[in-house]
Amino acid sequence: MTLAQQRIAETVDLFYDGNAPMAVAGVRYKDAVDQMDKDVKELDEVYRKTVLDPIGRLIGTFPDFNESIKKRERKIIDYDRTRSTVRKLVDRPSEDSNRLPRAEAEAAVARDLYEDVNQKLIHEIPQLIDLRVDYLHPSFEALVKSQLKFNEFAFQRLESVKQEFQKHDAISGMGRTPEEAALIADRALEGQVDDVLMKMKELTICGYR
Repeated sequence: MTLAQQRIAETVDLFYDGNAPMAVAGVRYKDAVDQMDKDVKELDEVYRKTVLDPIGRLIGTFPDFNESIKKRERKIIDYDRTRSTVRKLVDRPSEDSNRLPRAEAEAAVARDLYEDVNQKLIHEIPQLIDLRVDYLHPSFEALVKSQLKFNEFAFQRLESVKQEFQKHDAISGMGRTPEEAALIADRALEGQVDDVLMKMKELTICGYR
């Protein structure tokens, strides 16, 4: 937005001759836009530290979280495999009497490993979901305050330009109420635009002839 404003300000500044009644407004608008650009750059650093960096750190926690889910999937596969081995040995006993106890012990270890990971996820997933609001709230507040501060700066910068229009309107509207002056100014502006457009149409290079 400020880049577009800078281009507009540069163009408007070139429109006015130095002696034109509204030349000061054009200069002040360009100065205001230049200052707003500086304001944005100052706010960018604050915005990065208070909004972008915290959000980046939050996103950085999800690879570890997703890895824990994958780990649980691997553990349940291991647990299912060991249980299947135990069932087979129960249905078809092995000649080795030690094979079933070993399989049961292996299944017990696999179950404990799975339940350990699973219980952590069951316990911590709700916490992660609940904490995201508390974590993001300061960043959201900082975002709103940054935008508010920028808009306050912009208002202050553009207020000086507005004053130039008010001075011009006051000179042309002496002796009238503010409502009458505003209405006359609007009509005059419309008439001025139509008059200039008509003159443009009359030019041969514009192709209207």
